[in-house]
Amino acid sequence: MPQALIAGHCDKAFAAVGHAFERCFTELGETGAGICAVVGGRPVVDLWGGLADPASGHVWRRNTLVHVYSVSKPFAAICLLLLADRGAVDLDAPVARYWPEFGQAGKAEIPVRWLLTHQAGLVGLRRPLDAAAIYDWDRIAQTLAEEEPWWKPGTCHGEHAWFYGHLVGEVVRRVSGRSIGAYLRDAVAGPWNIDFHFGLTAPDAARCATVTGLDGDWLAEKRIPGDSMYARALGNPPGLLSGAIINSAAWRRAEFPAINGHGSARGVARLYAGLAAGGTLGGRRLLSSEMVAQAVSVQTAGLDLLLERHVSWGFGVQIEPDGFGMAGVGGSLGWGSVEHDFGFAYVTAHMADHDRALACYRSLADTLGFAVDP
Repeated sequence: MPQALIAGHCDKAFAAVGHAFERCFTELGETGAGICAVVGGRPVVDLWGGLADPASGHVWRRNTLVHVYSVSKPFAAICLLLLADRGAVDLDAPVARYWPEFGQAGKAEIPVRWLLTHQAGLVGLRRPLDAAAIYDWDRIAQTLAEEEPWWKPGTCHGEHAWFYGHLVGEVVRRVSGRSIGAYLRDAVAGPWNIDFHFGLTAPDAARCATVTGLDGDWLAEKRIPGDSMYARALGNPPGLLSGAIINSAAWRRAEFPAINGHGSARGVARLYAGLAAGGTLGGRRLLSSEMVAQAVSVQTAGLDLLLERHVSWGFGVQIEPDGFGMAGVGGSLGWGSVEHDFGFAYVTAHMADHDRALACYRSLADTLGFAVDP
């Protein structure tokens, strides 16, 4: 792609990261994306390029927002952690203390922390829901409250891929009196000047990139068996891997906070920069250093029953030797490190593998002098 279609700022010392971003377009099939790295509280890479909407030819701009799937989960988690940090929620108390209906079907003793660490056994819903349920928070919350866990809670973990945000968000709603989207805006995004949202206003929706690459059957194309836990969990309600739904005005207005966060690379990187700095960003403390330390430490580790691989979970983030964060289906990534004091994000509108984000992240790691596992 022409060099002119990449814009923004990249410090000379981090030129390799900028070159890796260019190669995403020239060699790895990228069509529209943003990248940001904040190191030591300072933005050293803030680039964007390509098209926000291939059909119209609209270019990606500094303030373009994009749908990032599971990169959303840490933003949901931090809302609940903030309430816990302020003494409004006890992470070791039963969820049913705050959400009484949740205590049905063998869930009366599940503590709040197991929602944050994917140990509650609510990886999916057995009762079939139609696509209209996507936009009905109360209906999904009620169905989750009635659902029997898919395994004995606390004995293992499996990413609560589709419903993490409703589980965490319903506790936030019951305690704060606000939807998780409103709470994120008022208590997190506003104070830390983070451009990330659950439920877009019309002006913000107008800044959205169009997600591409969801025209076919995503699960079939990835050769995921239809009877697997992954397929069963992600297929109900139907449509959450549909381009027609993900790009619709209704979806952008909705709050489905496990997966429908919309943000910029700058917004995602700033969250991780604040966590890497122990809960302070731009001189504004949001979380205590003690709470951040818990959030980015291993809370449970082992075989993830949904992902079918070893995963170490903190509170809303995966933990690896080089840091912590969350990737989203389709290629977006948010990552940070306390040791190396950075926040990093790659956000894309083109659904594909994570090779683009990882190429850029590895260039950042090389520049900062630390290793990334293969």
